[in-house]
Amino acid sequence: MTAAALPEPTPTPAPVRLLVCDDHAVVRAGLLALLASAGDIDVIGEAGTGEEAVVMAARLRPQVVLMDLQLGNGIDGVEATRRITSAVEAPDAAPHVLVLTTYDTDADITRAIEAGATGYLLKAERPEELFAAIHAAAQGRTTLSPPVASRVMARMRAPRPNLTERELDILAQLAQGLGNRDIARALFISEATVKTHLGRIYDKLGVDTRAGAVSVAKEQRLLR
Repeated sequence: MTAAALPEPTPTPAPVRLLVCDDHAVVRAGLLALLASAGDIDVIGEAGTGEEAVVMAARLRPQVVLMDLQLGNGIDGVEATRRITSAVEAPDAAPHVLVLTTYDTDADITRAIEAGATGYLLKAERPEELFAAIHAAAQGRTTLSPPVASRVMARMRAPRPNLTERELDILAQLAQGLGNRDIARALFISEATVKTHLGRIYDKLGVDTRAGAVSVAKEQRLLR
């Protein structure tokens, strides 16, 4: 009597190769300890700046980069994401970037997605959600925190004013109460250029005062 063939054992998937980028050492240590508990995620490197993340992503070739947005001095998480996802040599092999941040403004979300981020997660999410998002990102699938998804849907239903990067910079300076001269100095442009941008900002936001521009920007969460 012939013995029944035993079923082939299901191969265990290889752990997701992950690079963590956050400028706070304590936060990175907490993330590394948390991710170690997942068992199927292998943290192969950690970076404290955007520049480090770009270099390490090219050298270590992780499947996913867990990216903070605000990174202190140097390039921010959005620019780092853009550089990582637009690798010239092998675009198809570029890591997927999963943003992990506390910021959920329309400006931040839009910039990150346009830069090539696969997902956008808030740090308030539960560990299980983070683990699931990392695995989804490794497969090229998008994961958005519920508040972020709601904002994206709302934006699609009622598109916000399309402000340029420079206009967003000036709007941020306005929100701090700076005058034209101070804005010009902060952004290394002329006062005439500031006035030109302000006129365009007013037109796009449908206002005619600085206070009105800041009020609408806050209401529509355009400030970074």
